[in-house]
Amino acid sequence: MTDLNLPVLLVVEDDEGLQRQLKWAYEGYRVVIAGDRATAIEQVRAHEPAVVTLDLGLPPDPDGTAEGFATLTEILALKPDTKVIVASGHGARESALRAIALGAYDFYRKPIDIDELGLIVARAFHLHAIEAENRLLEDRDSGGGTILGSLLSAAPEMTKVARTVERVAGADVSVMLLGASGTGKELLARAVHQLSPRANGQFVAINCAAIPENLLEAELFGYERGAFTGAVKTTPGKIELAQGGTLFLDEVGDIPLPLQVKLLRFLQERVIERIGGRSPIAVDTRIVCATHQDLDAMQVAGSFREDLYYRLAEIVVKIPTLAERPGDAVLLARHFAKRFSRELNPQVHGLGADALAVIDAYPWPGNVRELENRLKRAVIMADGKLVGAADLDLPGSRAAVDEGEELALNLRAAREVADRRAIRSALARTEHNISGAAKLLGISRPTLYDLLKQYHLQA
Repeated sequence: MTDLNLPVLLVVEDDEGLQRQLKWAYEGYRVVIAGDRATAIEQVRAHEPAVVTLDLGLPPDPDGTAEGFATLTEILALKPDTKVIVASGHGARESALRAIALGAYDFYRKPIDIDELGLIVARAFHLHAIEAENRLLEDRDSGGGTILGSLLSAAPEMTKVARTVERVAGADVSVMLLGASGTGKELLARAVHQLSPRANGQFVAINCAAIPENLLEAELFGYERGAFTGAVKTTPGKIELAQGGTLFLDEVGDIPLPLQVKLLRFLQERVIERIGGRSPIAVDTRIVCATHQDLDAMQVAGSFREDLYYRLAEIVVKIPTLAERPGDAVLLARHFAKRFSRELNPQVHGLGADALAVIDAYPWPGNVRELENRLKRAVIMADGKLVGAADLDLPGSRAAVDEGEELALNLRAAREVADRRAIRSALARTEHNISGAAKLLGISRPTLYDLLKQYHLQA
């Protein structure tokens, strides 16, 4: 009788003899079998295996690898934490490189040695268990509050970003922050600086999109007296001012190509020359940059240098939009309402229930900056003690979900996502009052406590 509590191993193999051999070779796992891509995806949805062994030679292309690679891609798209061990005898080196590039955990060259493959499988299960435990700890630590000292968030998506920033801050590498306008890129750049060994140095920021092209070079590199009309005194540039500290290049995608060449030279040699100057100046500064643009597409189009990108993007941090951070809109709205009422309209004491509902439902295309501006206006315009939905002047509900949206892994996973989102929203609206949140959700307090425990969420 199969023990349903055992971890699941999915074997994707079209050879029936090898299927039987592998099915009985692994003790301590619940082994499920698939002989083609469609069956493999069905088994992933049904059983959510932690580990998969995948033969690349699957029908209708058993002598090639195309079907196997397609299966690998689909599995990881559905369940990215799955450890997929790819096995193949076709062009082993090329297949191994491609499989790892696509996200496979490991590669095994046929013919199969059961004992050797068993060790790889055991190691994959061990790593999967460690990663799952780390995710639980992250969820438990993702209650409402400030992270990185100044960033307000309750969402695990931002907690993950914060953990990344904390890890990379101590390493003297260039950091690229990618995110839509208004997502807090400069706050994160300052956090990189403040958590780094360069924290006692200057944090110098420059918005590359806000300065005309003919002035940007002078702003970055400085100039000598008499270098051009109006240069009445020698002036150091932003790079030089950031000596011993951090230079933040906001909207780096707007730097024109000729200036990209000069910036690349600085990054390679760590020396600059002011405009009109002849003496090289050594500068020791860390570069953190940010953009909302698609730099990959710009490289293809020839408007952003590939060699400069790799110098600037030693570490890339992707920042989620406010719509991708469940509960954060309400959390931030409360914060802004308190701040602006204190500064601009002391008679306002908070947000009404209708305002909270609208804030939680709206997609916030302008992200945190849009939310902040809306709250400032609403606090100023409010006539009563509470900001109402009318004061915000926002659409009343989130846009309908696109019919073409990809399905979740399975129904259980979809329910969990919906439950987590609803619980976080209810807790945010009630300022983490359990009785109030349970009432909003239409459940009892014990049921809410059970769900919090089940999903490892903080009350």
